[in-house]
Amino acid sequence: MKRKKYLLIAGGVLIVFLIFMWGPSGFFYRTGEPDYCNSCHVMNPQFEAWFMTGLHRNIRCVDCHLPNDNIINYTIWKGIDGMKDLLMFHSGIYSDDIGISSHGKDVVRSNCLRCHEGMVSVINTEDLDCWTCHRKVNHRFPSISMAEIK
Repeated sequence: MKRKKYLLIAGGVLIVFLIFMWGPSGFFYRTGEPDYCNSCHVMNPQFEAWFMTGLHRNIRCVDCHLPNDNIINYTIWKGIDGMKDLLMFHSGIYSDDIGISSHGKDVVRSNCLRCHEGMVSVINTEDLDCWTCHRKVNHRFPSISMAEIK
């Protein structure tokens, strides 16, 4: 009897998961689009910097910010990060100056190296973050002081 209960629960979870992934609304894919990421007002500066700088404007947020080594890892982390982001946003416990976690930095770095494999194959990338040199990819507009304008 207990085993049957667990099988029913597991089956229900699987059905909900499948509907979420490939249902008529395509919610799983829609949540990977930059417009969806920008639907939380705290993401406006990051979205505008991504859109206005032109760097990587043709790729989606999830291409950099989720592991893209395999679909299982991608799906698991999309669920974990998505739920964390939703809970933080709707509970109001997010920082106004959104940063990236150490896990997030590792994911972004590995995606940079994966996509730009040909270019970085001749560079020693050990212990370096790509955004140390490539500052515009950190979704911040460069600050300009009045002293620089004069």
